Amino acid sequence: MTEDVKAQKFSTLFRWFDQNGDDRLTHDDVREMTELFTGLAREDDKENAAAMRNAFETWWQLLLDHGDSDGNGRISRQEFIAVMKANVTDPRHFEEAVLAIVDGLMRALDTNQDGVLSQSEYVRMYDALGIPPVHSEEAFRLLDRDGDGSLSHAEFRAAITEFYLSADPKAPGNWLLGPFDQPL
Repeated sequence: MTEDVKAQKFSTLFRWFDQNGDDRLTHDDVREMTELFTGLAREDDKENAAAMRNAFETWWQLLLDHGDSDGNGRISRQEFIAVMKANVTDPRHFEEAVLAIVDGLMRALDTNQDGVLSQSEYVRMYDALGIPPVHSEEAFRLLDRDGDGSLSHAEFRAAITEFYLSADPKAPGNWLLGPFDQPL
């Protein structure tokens, strides 16, 4: 590998967030990503949609405050990777910026309140978020650590945490967005 594992994962995440493909993140890109996520909630689920919006805004503010080195309101790939490593994944920020989105999303998708996502729910969710089913089907298989055919809230949260925090190239959470060393 030419880059470290976290840099590769954050580069994949950057490509995913860069909604207009101009190799810069702007507030508009983050708002579009926010709308993709909140669009997965039922129309009457204002609480979880608001929780996800607030968390994305927190994340954007962290990117600006700690990553926008030239003050232009745009985050380059290099700025993004640096701020992800140093600030967003810092325990002081990770819960409120990243895991708050996960928690709101899981609550929004778990309409029968059984605390789990089936493989079809997981694949549909990621398909709506722009991740090809071929990637999300493989990811599900790897993330379903107890092999029961569903992802619990704890398993999903663990996968997200592993994606953002683990430097192990073989960690199952690395597959969250598909193979992190290939384009989405």
